[in-house]
Amino acid sequence: MTSRPAARCLSLPLRAALLASSTLAAAPLAAQTAEAPAQQEEAPIALEGIVVNSPSYETEGTGSYASGLISVGEKEALEPREIPQSTTVVTRQRIEDGQYTSLDTALRDTPGILVLDNDNGRSSIFSRGFEFDYLYLNGLPAPLSSIYGTQPDLSIVDHIEILKGPSGLFAGRGEPAGSVNMRLKQASADFGGYVSATGNTFGRGRGEADITGALNDSGTLRARGVFAYENGDGFVDKEENGVTQGYGTVAYDFTPATTLTLSLSHMERDISPFNGLPTDADGNLLDLDTDTTTAADWNDFDNSVTDYLAEFEHRFDGGGFVKASGRFSDRDVDFLYAYAGSAADADGNVNGLSWLARDYREQSLALDVYTSLPYSVAGMRGNFIIGADYQNVDSTTKQARGTIAGTYNLYDWDVSGVSAPDVSWSSDDDSTSSQYGIYSQLRLSPFTDFTLIGGGRLTWYDSHVTDNLTGTRSDDEDINGHFTPYLGATYDITEWATLYTSYTEIFQPQTELDASGALLDPREGWQAEVGAKFAFSNGLNASIAFFNLEDTNRAIADPVTGDYVAQGKVRARGIELEASGEILPGWQVFGGYTWTDTEYLNGESEGQDFSTYTPENMLRVWTKYSFSEGTFKDLSLGAGVTAMSSFSSRGIEAPGYGVVDLMASYELTENVALQLNVNNVFDKKYYSRVGSTSVFNFYGAPRNASLTLTTRF
Repeated sequence: MTSRPAARCLSLPLRAALLASSTLAAAPLAAQTAEAPAQQEEAPIALEGIVVNSPSYETEGTGSYASGLISVGEKEALEPREIPQSTTVVTRQRIEDGQYTSLDTALRDTPGILVLDNDNGRSSIFSRGFEFDYLYLNGLPAPLSSIYGTQPDLSIVDHIEILKGPSGLFAGRGEPAGSVNMRLKQASADFGGYVSATGNTFGRGRGEADITGALNDSGTLRARGVFAYENGDGFVDKEENGVTQGYGTVAYDFTPATTLTLSLSHMERDISPFNGLPTDADGNLLDLDTDTTTAADWNDFDNSVTDYLAEFEHRFDGGGFVKASGRFSDRDVDFLYAYAGSAADADGNVNGLSWLARDYREQSLALDVYTSLPYSVAGMRGNFIIGADYQNVDSTTKQARGTIAGTYNLYDWDVSGVSAPDVSWSSDDDSTSSQYGIYSQLRLSPFTDFTLIGGGRLTWYDSHVTDNLTGTRSDDEDINGHFTPYLGATYDITEWATLYTSYTEIFQPQTELDASGALLDPREGWQAEVGAKFAFSNGLNASIAFFNLEDTNRAIADPVTGDYVAQGKVRARGIELEASGEILPGWQVFGGYTWTDTEYLNGESEGQDFSTYTPENMLRVWTKYSFSEGTFKDLSLGAGVTAMSSFSSRGIEAPGYGVVDLMASYELTENVALQLNVNNVFDKKYYSRVGSTSVFNFYGAPRNASLTLTTRF
């Protein structure tokens, strides 16, 4: 590891202890005495203690928009400057100030992230032109598919960590978008908690309760429980969105160096979904009231998601640790909903209602065991990680779709006489996939302030799909020992600035067949990134990144034979600027600017945009000032702007837009606070997402306000 200044560096043994307790403050140094010569007979002088504040991995209670430590894309909590890729953290304070309740609501205001709007909890999330397909809880993966609404409620989350670009070293397979890790709230030995109630002008209400504390006198056994309930209308007619979330976690210290943590999370969503608006026949966006719907009265979406987590960690006396963890996820999703069956004519009429029904069951298991060991050889310090992991996903998908005849008008949407269809499953498939791998990472500092990072992974993967209606088995995939490299370097040019560079990869199996009937080789995503990260002494983090990401071996059809070949290439390149934390005492900032250019590098679409829905320019900035004295003591004021350039999908063009949000919070008493959020203050009318001529064209939310009363104890 790089030798760092004491003001911002943890020793390796201290870092190991930090991983166990999450928040560590070094004890003051013992008072020292200076023994004067006997002839002077002066009294000893007692020196004041020195307190060294270590960065915290938990962000709850810090009041900051910055995090001192981050673990996404790694196997231990490191300072952001030690990770040679672009990273972002949405802290607990930012979650509360934004009144975010689901992952997609938080990431809509996060730099470098694109959210394709849908019902809250069901939106698609993109980075650098690619969609995230896995979500991590405490570093343990489970599949992420937006249509099934499995994103957890944020009442149980301490902070969200995002790493952008391929992260195959510890992930194995996946999309090159990066990784999103949600750090769950941890049990504390100190008694505390809160109760809050929120009301929204759309007609939605929400309540949360959170309590934690020790279960024995020594504090070695501690627990935490969280409950959240939300229900009510959205801004679109017939749209409703409800969620119930329960969470419990217990931690036990067998010894000061050995901890077992068990957690259980259960969430249910009850939604009346809305699938977006149509365009006209030429693909032009319509000018409608923002509450215009295409839903049927019987639109319904229900899911149930249960996660079980177990984590065991032992810290070694000389530094380092060993950790074993597992996560089992059980998901059950049912939905049936209708939407416009065609583009709209000049009078706003659509021809028919399309409907989609699906019954989805999924069970997934993730296991991981590894050790992290610091070392010193010939005066060079470093760290070595070696581990193994396993993932298994079994799912069953039943699906049916159809059309209900009729003419329906967008300006007077009347579907009161439309009955729900009798659903008969047209497809019924079982899908099974498993992956296991071994990985290692070596950090080496050949001289002060310079660190080299190298790693590699071998992955074994197999999958298949069985058609339950015919008994046919297909899409058999068998990948043996796929190698994924990792290279990086960091150089501390000052006590507060670090230059970095990295090369990362990831792979993704494909289901297309070549001319011989064999599955195509996996897609290969690789990224080269250079940048600089800054950690100022006042608690402000900043970064600049330049990236070039390519996705190769993509399936494309041979123009002569029509058979698929693994020869497609696309590229995403760009610049990211970000800042988070405290600019001046009481003044927090969180935001950034992203420029992204995506392009097909070959094939019939060569030279054209690859990710057309990714705007070339995105700006997201939020700032808050908290008064600490004078007339406005106990008052906090916040303001933010989201702006992006134009984007498109399937030839449907949407203009760029800008939206302003405001927030005010007042501490009524030491433990009671009232917070008002006003979103889209100027009531900007805009399309936040476009899809096709019949579906997936969404207006952004019009002006709305939420009021939250919170009591802490």
